[in-house]
Amino acid sequence: MVKVSQLAALAGEPLQAYRLVNSKFPPIALFDDVADADEFEDLYQIQALTNPRLKNEVGHLELIPRNEIPFGIPGCSYAIAPFTHVNPAGSRFSDGRYGVLYLADSMETALAEVQHHQNLYWSNVRQLNYERFVFRGLTCTFTETGMKDATSIPMNDPVYDPDDYTHSRRLGKAIRGAGSAGLRYHSVRKQGGYCWALMTPRPVSSIIQAAHYEMIWNGQITSVNKISEA
Repeated sequence: MVKVSQLAALAGEPLQAYRLVNSKFPPIALFDDVADADEFEDLYQIQALTNPRLKNEVGHLELIPRNEIPFGIPGCSYAIAPFTHVNPAGSRFSDGRYGVLYLADSMETALAEVQHHQNLYWSNVRQLNYERFVFRGLTCTFTETGMKDATSIPMNDPVYDPDDYTHSRRLGKAIRGAGSAGLRYHSVRKQGGYCWALMTPRPVSSIIQAAHYEMIWNGQITSVNKISEA
């Protein structure tokens, strides 16, 4: 197994990356309406009195310490959502007990990653003959200071297994346990592409909507189209 100590630390240059989120999940205004943790607590308590859906909208706040939330940045809710709405089925670097913010080096890489997982998910839904899925394309500015470089790991390593996440989840747990902000790794779905797995939203300074894309399902994803700018 690859050890965290074997991976080089990345320099702290500002970077731009990309992400897709399903457009049926709107941004959570509560995170974007406040500048710090104290304001958030006050507003949360007030809204909780009148909004019975607030917990579902905000997610599981106990999964992320307040000091890790980058209050005041553009698109704070987009940065927070993966950590408060954790997929119990897990992902490449998580077993489902904690969230990870996945970013890609280009929108093409992000589309390739999401297309793969959409194909996998919807192929298990019986009698779904045709559907159209719309996604928000997000542009993220962040710094990779303190992250580990997993691109030194060869693509034939089990960490990059296309289907079995056993080894990559062990690495993700070790990265998180070591207090690292995340790691950079090779995209498994787009040759030559890179991705980042952020274990905390702290490195994010901005994450904003850039465009909308649609994926057409007809037994599989048959087309991917950009349908609008932000």
